[in-house]
Amino acid sequence: MLVFSKAKLVILSVPKTGTTAYQAALAPLASLIVSDPPELKHAPVFRYNRYFRPMLEKFIGGDLDVMAVIREPISWLGSWYRYRRRDFMKDMPNATHDISFDEFIEAYMRGDKPSFANVGSQAKFLEPAGNGTAATHVFRYEDQAGIIAFLEDRLGCSITTTRQNVSPEMPLELMPDVEARLRRKCADEFALWHSIGADGSYSLPRSR
Repeated sequence: MLVFSKAKLVILSVPKTGTTAYQAALAPLASLIVSDPPELKHAPVFRYNRYFRPMLEKFIGGDLDVMAVIREPISWLGSWYRYRRRDFMKDMPNATHDISFDEFIEAYMRGDKPSFANVGSQAKFLEPAGNGTAATHVFRYEDQAGIIAFLEDRLGCSITTTRQNVSPEMPLELMPDVEARLRRKCADEFALWHSIGADGSYSLPRSR
């Protein structure tokens, strides 16, 4: 999580969306950097609302904008799968070395997920708090030009990022029936991603 007091902007760090690279690039400009522990670095809207918003509004003032980035759902899950195939994770409980991507997705769709597939939900991450606190700007990870343009305009400077915390590259494809079931079972994730506009506007599915 990054906080920019003068710009009155908070950037929430959705896991596996390039937030480490933006944190590295923007750290010199930030008033507050939350990089550890992961539960706070990657605080979702409800945790931001409970633990950070009251403090920030007290010392910075209200009307804070909250920005987040999300990734196309299959790409996002693929990034998690590849991340957990890194060499040093071999033989760890969360490793994905000995399972296929299809098996990973099958496990993710279970109600009781095994630890290696328990990676959360982007839609749940952005679910508004009970008092209405919500992200005000959400961008697609795939629209890096749009993300940079927004930040450069808001922060009044040019921004250059470098790749950080990169997962191993590998081709990933799902069997058609597995992908079809994922799209049905996790329809909210896809609906959210498709709802995002170029200006950062978005809508969460009403069913949530």
